[in-house]
Amino acid sequence: MRIIADLHLHSPYSRATSKRMNLAGLSQGAKIKGLNLLGTGDFTHPLWLKELKEKLEKFEKGIFVYNETYFILSSEVSTVFQKDGKRKEIHHLILAPSFEIVEQINEALAKYGDLKKDGRPILNLKASELVEILMSISKKILIIPAHVWTPWKSLFGSRSGFDRIEDCYEDQTRHIYALETGLSSDPAMNWRISALDKYTLVSNSDSHSPHPWRLGREANVFELKRLNYQEIFEVIKKKDKDKFLFTIEVDPNYGKYHWDGHRKCKVFLHPREAMKLNNICPVCKKPLTIGVLHRVEELADRAEGFVPKDAIPFKTLLPLYEIISHTLKINQLYSKKVLEIQNKLIEHFGNELKVLLEAKPEELEKVVDKKIVENILKVREGKVRFLPGYDGEYGKPLFNDEVIIRKTFSSQKALTDFSKP
Repeated sequence: MRIIADLHLHSPYSRATSKRMNLAGLSQGAKIKGLNLLGTGDFTHPLWLKELKEKLEKFEKGIFVYNETYFILSSEVSTVFQKDGKRKEIHHLILAPSFEIVEQINEALAKYGDLKKDGRPILNLKASELVEILMSISKKILIIPAHVWTPWKSLFGSRSGFDRIEDCYEDQTRHIYALETGLSSDPAMNWRISALDKYTLVSNSDSHSPHPWRLGREANVFELKRLNYQEIFEVIKKKDKDKFLFTIEVDPNYGKYHWDGHRKCKVFLHPREAMKLNNICPVCKKPLTIGVLHRVEELADRAEGFVPKDAIPFKTLLPLYEIISHTLKINQLYSKKVLEIQNKLIEHFGNELKVLLEAKPEELEKVVDKKIVENILKVREGKVRFLPGYDGEYGKPLFNDEVIIRKTFSSQKALTDFSKP
């Protein structure tokens, strides 16, 4: 059974989240994208949990179904604490095997924060204490450090993170089996750090809307004999390459925090350039936001391109809407023209992932313009250059051989000099 899963997303009860992130919107969005398993998100919020209990039907142990889409109980929490005199805020993805376990989780965590305030609650306790509490409830709870490289609120983040997993989770590190790569990193970047080899790398969207350019933009592809919670748990815990086929990633340049930069001053720099400037913005003289690539370079003990022997492979894609809009040079979200072309492709081939991964060129050309087809294939083959994302700004794909002149504050260079092909 082929399972394509996005395990990290949010409900309407999280801040800055679409009201359409209800079960109806999620199941519809999953079908459009080509996903068949979703995390519920936000099970710590009492109103969302009530809705989940009322509307989800049991499918197998720990797996539920709504409108032909499978769901697994999931939530994200933020722990805030002091360590070595510094404030730390770390986000964690939690998967749980049953509503009964979720009730126990919520009862325990309500002592450390207001679960009604936000779908992603802020808890006043150490990351290690969170794990210890959850393990005292059930060893079948899965805790995954979320988007581990994001500058803020992550395990390795430049602003509030750590250099080692053990520094964050202390004696509870033994209960951490997986890490979430986040949009600004991919498995290849994580493979450069030998200490991470034993962890399973998962990829999820952290989506706040059900649109196919958000939901499932990163996902996990499993081949399972039976779909149940225990099977998912064991595959991730054991890093089972026979059942965990690959992850779906966006190019890390597309993520909001890949390079160093300062959005206010429109300054974005490769780590080598930022280090020459002592990580200070050359325009306003304030500290730059240190991006993911910089942090990976700091912690890496292997050369770029190293692949561990037991690595789970990955495929790099880009949402179909992005491909079409950049091909047509339409810099507008919800463009009627782009949506018409996107929907035409999805209706013809069944879902977006089939378009991006499987549709044959000659079949694509029967539906849309040849230039759009060429760019879909460029994405599929990893032949797209990017203007890298930085300091909260998404990166931009470059399909049409654009030459971008970018000031480096020492000379002028074309993008082709520093962006990977």
